[in-house]
Parts: sequence; structure tokens; C-alpha cells
Amino acid sequence: MPRVMKGAIPSPNIWNTPQVYELENRAVDPDGRVEAAMAAVRPWTGATVLDIGCGTGYHLPSLSATAARVIGVEPHEDLVRLARRRCHALPGVEVLAGTAQALPVPDASVDVAVARWAYFFGPGCEPGLAELSRVMRRGGAAFVVDIDTTRGAFGRWFGQSVPTYSAGSVEVFWNLQGWQSERLDLRMVFERRADLEAVLRIEFTPAVAERAIAETSGLEIDYPTVLRWKRF
Repeated sequence: MPRVMKGAIPSPNIWNTPQVYELENRAVDPDGRVEAAMAAVRPWTGATVLDIGCGTGYHLPSLSATAARVIGVEPHEDLVRLARRRCHALPGVEVLAGTAQALPVPDASVDVAVARWAYFFGPGCEPGLAELSRVMRRGGAAFVVDIDTTRGAFGRWFGQSVPTYSAGSVEVFWNLQGWQSERLDLRMVFERRADLEAVLRIEFTPAVAERAIAETSGLEIDYPTVLRWKRF
């Protein structure tokens, strides 16, 4: 059985199939729109950056290219090992086992925090937001990258797979928490059709995934996204 830290919110796509999720990471946002939008709010050159729910550490190398220090936090110990293996030769990068609601970093030690499709979906994530308030330095910024379920085929497929999800309630929650948001038109671009189909099968229920595959031609999928942020 996989070893997962107490209190972790399940993430079955990457927990169960990290190799397929790696294909998804490679495909998402080849235009770099997420990084550009975040940097416009708060650049991380020379900063201490925290990646919450870093998974296999896919984004840690690119963050470390300009950051002074990068810390990945991940509750799944198998993924922690993979992330450490990926980043073992990178100075200033470390990967720690931990959860969003109990971050293993000191008070006021982080300049930029990022959570990509990990834990921060709205109501229920208050413990994680409290931890952000604890660890963020004054002048820092935290970012949450989330699916925009109100737009496009991908949002429709998500709604069909998770019918209890309320985009309206989520939006109200973030507004009340004082976060700002920006809609981004991302895309996924795959090298092989088999990779695209494998990713759709880990993201949606089996019936929805097969419908999504039938509706998708070629190697590209529109991926509407919401970037949320808060300055500290």
C-alpha cells in the first residue's frame, strides 16, 4: 500500500498513475501562460519558492532556474522519492514530506507559494490557507492554479465526472477569502494520440473519458484555467 501522510487529500490521478500524469505535465501549457501570469503579479527571481503538492517535482527545476531556493512539499512518500530523484543535482532545491494544512517550513519564510491542481478547490481548504498566512513573508504572494469548470469541453467533462462540484460556491469562497483571479486559456498538446487518451482516462470517470476521447480529434485539448492569487 502507498504511504501517505495523515490528513492528505486524495489525488488519485497522480497517486495511482504518476507515469501518465507525467505525460499530462509535459502537455499542459506549452506557451508558458501560467508562469507569465504569475510573474506579472510577483516575480520569483532570487526568492524562496514553495510548491505545495509538488508531486514528482515536475515544476521544481524550472522554478529553481531563477529562484534562490525552492521547496517542494508532497504528502505521498512514493512521489516524494521521485521528486528527490529528479532534483538531486539541483542546488537550492529540497523536497519535504508534508501536507498543505501542516507545511514543514518556518513562519514567514516563503516569498512565493504555488499550488497547481492540488487541494485548493474552495470550501474545506481553510486549514491550508491558514498555513499560507503563517509561512508567507510580507511582500510575498501565493498562487493557486485550478481548472475553470465554467468553460469549454474540459470544464463540461469535469462537471459530468464530479457532479457535486459547484463552481459558483467555489468562486464565492475565494472572493470572501480576499483572493483575486484571472481566467487563462491554456491548452494541452501531446506528441502521441495514445498519451492524450491515457490522460483523459485518469482525469475523468470511465464513461466520461470515453466520451471525451470520441469528441477530441488530433493531439490538442483546450484547457481553460483559473489563476488565483493573494498578496501578503
